Amino acid sequence: MSVVEKMFAKLGYVPKLRDDKPGAPFSLYSYKKADGSFDYEHYRKIQEEANILKIESVWVREGNIEFLANYLKRNLGAMKFGICHGTRRGKEQEWFRKCLGVEVIGTEISSTATTFPNTIQWDFHEVKPEWLNAVDFIYSNSFDHSFDPEKCLNAWMICIRPGGLCILEHTSGHEASGANELDPFGADLVLMPYLIATWSKGKFAVREILDAPSHRSNVKYVSFIVIQKL
Repeated sequence: MSVVEKMFAKLGYVPKLRDDKPGAPFSLYSYKKADGSFDYEHYRKIQEEANILKIESVWVREGNIEFLANYLKRNLGAMKFGICHGTRRGKEQEWFRKCLGVEVIGTEISSTATTFPNTIQWDFHEVKPEWLNAVDFIYSNSFDHSFDPEKCLNAWMICIRPGGLCILEHTSGHEASGANELDPFGADLVLMPYLIATWSKGKFAVREILDAPSHRSNVKYVSFIVIQKL
């Protein structure tokens, strides 16, 4: 039984079929009420409960954050502010702050957010007015938790200053076959640049895709999709 299956069993969830065809390179799970409308409360409930169950777990690796911090220094120069979305225990912003010496905050949808330094409780599909065109970089390894990836990425990119960067961590676990009720969005890595180009409508573009220096044994690869605001 996989970690996700164990989590569903503990929460009492019965995984449902995704709205895609077997073998499709892109998948998006739908949270629907009986009348067919979007069930946001169900989405939020699953995200919050899973966060609590995994609260002692840290996915991100400090060496990978150091690698990205050095990349940002080389390509952005002086920075003032960064955001990490979907951070659980907040290690991402902790390590970026240490490496870059600038203000970096994290967002987390669960009420556990206030337990960790420099973390706010926030749904990353939404935008604070003070973030608009004011963020040097955004990093996330939680893009697969988005119920609407087009809306989500556009929300992040309107926060990025011109020339700034958004870095999406993408692993073999984020492919279409990995999408489920907890991680609703999945797409094969080769498809991501096309999706991003379609969603951007010319406002931002994939700059490059980087290989992570290290990754855990339960994934085949970890890549960083670097997106630049034009």
